[in-house]
Amino acid sequence: MTRLKLSDITDEKPVRLSIEIPARLHRRLVDYAIVLNGGVSKDAPKPGELVAPMLERFIASDRDFSRARRRVADREGE
Repeated sequence: MTRLKLSDITDEKPVRLSIEIPARLHRRLVDYAIVLNGGVSKDAPKPGELVAPMLERFIASDRDFSRARRRVADREGE
Protein backbone atom coordinates (compact mmCIF):
# COMPACT_ATOMS: atom_id res chain seq x y z
CA MET A 1 0.00 0.00 0.00
CA THR A 2 1.16 3.53 -0.73
CA ARG A 3 2.36 5.44 2.31
CA LEU A 4 0.96 8.95 2.11
CA LYS A 5 2.00 11.87 4.27
CA LEU A 6 -1.64 12.70 4.91
CA SER A 7 -3.32 10.02 6.98
CA ASP A 8 -6.45 11.52 8.46
CA ILE A 9 -8.70 14.50 8.02
CA THR A 10 -9.95 15.88 11.31
CA ASP A 11 -13.38 17.41 11.53
CA GLU A 12 -12.88 20.81 13.14
CA LYS A 13 -14.88 24.03 12.97
CA PRO A 14 -13.60 25.68 9.80
CA VAL A 15 -12.64 29.25 9.04
CA ARG A 16 -13.55 30.21 5.49
CA LEU A 17 -10.61 31.07 3.29
CA SER A 18 -11.04 31.63 -0.43
CA ILE A 19 -8.06 30.96 -2.67
CA GLU A 20 -7.41 30.30 -6.32
CA ILE A 21 -5.18 27.45 -7.34
CA PRO A 22 -3.95 26.35 -10.76
CA ALA A 23 -6.09 23.73 -12.52
CA ARG A 24 -3.07 21.39 -12.55
CA LEU A 25 -2.89 21.52 -8.73
CA HIS A 26 -6.62 20.89 -8.48
CA ARG A 27 -6.25 17.77 -10.63
CA ARG A 28 -3.42 16.57 -8.41
CA LEU A 29 -5.55 17.11 -5.31
CA VAL A 30 -8.34 15.08 -6.91
CA ASP A 31 -5.85 12.31 -7.69
CA TYR A 32 -4.44 12.46 -4.15
CA ALA A 33 -7.93 12.16 -2.68
CA ILE A 34 -8.60 9.07 -4.80
CA VAL A 35 -5.34 7.45 -3.70
CA LEU A 36 -6.09 8.38 -0.08
CA ASN A 37 -9.47 6.69 -0.52
CA GLY A 38 -7.85 3.43 -1.57
CA GLY A 39 -7.95 4.12 -5.29
CA VAL A 40 -11.71 4.60 -5.40
CA SER A 41 -13.13 7.91 -6.60
CA LYS A 42 -16.58 7.34 -5.06
CA ASP A 43 -16.74 9.04 -1.65
CA ALA A 44 -13.16 10.34 -1.94
CA PRO A 45 -12.54 13.59 -0.03
CA LYS A 46 -13.11 16.77 -1.97
CA PRO A 47 -9.92 18.67 -2.88
CA GLY A 48 -10.83 21.50 -0.50
CA GLU A 49 -10.94 19.04 2.39
CA LEU A 50 -7.30 18.12 1.76
CA VAL A 51 -5.81 21.61 1.78
CA ALA A 52 -5.98 22.32 5.53
CA PRO A 53 -4.53 18.94 6.65
CA MET A 54 -1.79 19.23 4.03
CA LEU A 55 -0.85 22.72 5.21
CA GLU A 56 -0.93 21.56 8.85
CA ARG A 57 1.39 18.67 8.02
CA PHE A 58 3.70 20.91 6.02
CA ILE A 59 3.97 23.50 8.80
CA ALA A 60 4.43 20.83 11.49
CA SER A 61 7.33 19.29 9.55
CA ASP A 62 9.11 22.58 8.77
CA ARG A 63 12.01 22.60 11.22
CA ASP A 64 13.25 26.03 10.21
CA PHE A 65 9.81 27.49 10.91
CA SER A 66 9.69 25.78 14.32
CA ARG A 67 13.10 27.18 15.29
CA ALA A 68 12.21 30.69 14.10
CA ARG A 69 8.88 30.55 15.92
CA ARG A 70 10.62 29.57 19.18
CA ARG A 71 13.12 32.42 18.77
CA VAL A 72 10.29 34.91 18.31
CA ALA A 73 8.44 33.50 21.34
CA ASP A 74 11.63 33.70 23.42
CA ARG A 75 12.16 37.34 22.46
CA GLU A 76 8.56 38.20 23.32
CA GLY A 77 8.95 36.50 26.71
CA GLU A 78 11.98 38.59 27.70
